[in-house]
Amino acid sequence: MNNTSPTNQPGYFQVYIDQVEEKNLATAFSRQSEIIKNFLPAISEAQSTHAYAPGKWTIKELLQHLIDAERVFTYRAVCFARNEQATLPGFDEDDYAAASNANARSWESITAEFVAVRKSTLFLYDSFTAEMLAKVGKASSNSYSVEALGFILLGHFNHHKKIIEERYL
Repeated sequence: MNNTSPTNQPGYFQVYIDQVEEKNLATAFSRQSEIIKNFLPAISEAQSTHAYAPGKWTIKELLQHLIDAERVFTYRAVCFARNEQATLPGFDEDDYAAASNANARSWESITAEFVAVRKSTLFLYDSFTAEMLAKVGKASSNSYSVEALGFILLGHFNHHKKIIEERYL
């Protein structure tokens, strides 16, 4: 990863970018990796099945949502870095969560999957040149740079970590 800084994004994705203090993707991913290493194992199996209100996701479903979103956004990043010209589809997070079967899985297996997906994200972003990070593509009628997608992923985790801390634990 090269020295980069977050860029403005349309709509609600700027909220995620704004939750990343670091202005360098490599630094931000490195710091967040340390946070993840300590945060996820501190949540017990019993806590992971808790939803803070009726109709809200359990912590397992929330982490599965993070996994699904990370996969979708890294797919977008690789497509844009490789010059994809087609507009990529959006995804409905509630439909994905309902179909995820997260609550039937162990907390250990979901956390292991998240760590593996994030490791893959790190390899992907390490492979991008400055030119690739600057490339822009379209998904769900919004334009994103490859760089911005990385900051969105980081901020998305920060956002949900804060929700877990404030509403679940």
